[in-house]
Amino acid sequence: MRDNNLKTIRFKISDYVVYISFIGIFILFSIILFDRGFLSGQNLLNITRQTAMISLMAIGTTFVLSAGEIDLSIGSIVALSALVTAISLRINLNMWLAILAGLSIGASIGFINGIIVTKIRVPSFLITLGTMTIVAGLARWITNLEAVPVTNDTFNYIFGNGKVVGIPILLIWTLVFLIIGQIFLKKTSFGRRVLSTGGNKISSLFTGINVDRIKIAVFIISGLSASFAGILYTGRLEGARYTLGQADLLLVIAAVIIGGTRLSGGKGTCVGSVVGSLIMGMIANGLVLMNLNIALQMVFRGLIIIIAVSFSLRERKRS
Repeated sequence: MRDNNLKTIRFKISDYVVYISFIGIFILFSIILFDRGFLSGQNLLNITRQTAMISLMAIGTTFVLSAGEIDLSIGSIVALSALVTAISLRINLNMWLAILAGLSIGASIGFINGIIVTKIRVPSFLITLGTMTIVAGLARWITNLEAVPVTNDTFNYIFGNGKVVGIPILLIWTLVFLIIGQIFLKKTSFGRRVLSTGGNKISSLFTGINVDRIKIAVFIISGLSASFAGILYTGRLEGARYTLGQADLLLVIAAVIIGGTRLSGGKGTCVGSVVGSLIMGMIANGLVLMNLNIALQMVFRGLIIIIAVSFSLRERKRS
């Protein structure tokens, strides 16, 4: 009985470790960087703006990892979707059609990834590594390495630098996607099937779940979230470039794992992933305010990723 109680307590603590970490890191930086503006409203809003795109991709990646797969192509999808959207706007295509064009990139690549993983049985790590390279090459080729500016003020306001009653539009988009993602993952039969697929594929098949269809769906979700992140990058920067999203992949995976999603599948939470994204953003912001150079920032991020993955694998083994 005592052992069971200890396991229950340990399980509950592991569920909330990301939120405890968030509060602890926030308090630590608040004390250390009190005189450097860390607690200023503008700086805290900047953290939410800077992490919005990572948060969106983290929500999509939560579905993929929860289903027991991985998508390495999201960074390249960001760049290509952003460029397609920017080019569409430059040729005066209707704004919503331009957005649809950008989103179609992510949906198509996600569908291709899902089909190859489920029908040809290529491991998702390998196929998405391949599509990552192909899509990155396309992003470089279609603009010959040139940036594409966006002068559509309406687009830039709605998908980038706008505010609603003082709240950054990027934060609003993050909250919208977070609510939708969490509801779908935790409150719908689709979400339960995703978690079941990642937890035990064989038993899922025996219970009548179409595992292949679920995996194709989560890759499409991942691609769409990356595409929308690319659209938000375009609006925020008022233009697009082939380098967008290049450094985001590891940050996204780290945010999702820190947030409590198992690397091996079967357990995931969109709320935790967004909090994990905010932790990564808060750490990056704090390190900049501490005047640490980019090399040391990379070292700290790498250590965080190693700790997060180790914790995730330990939890999986314990469960």
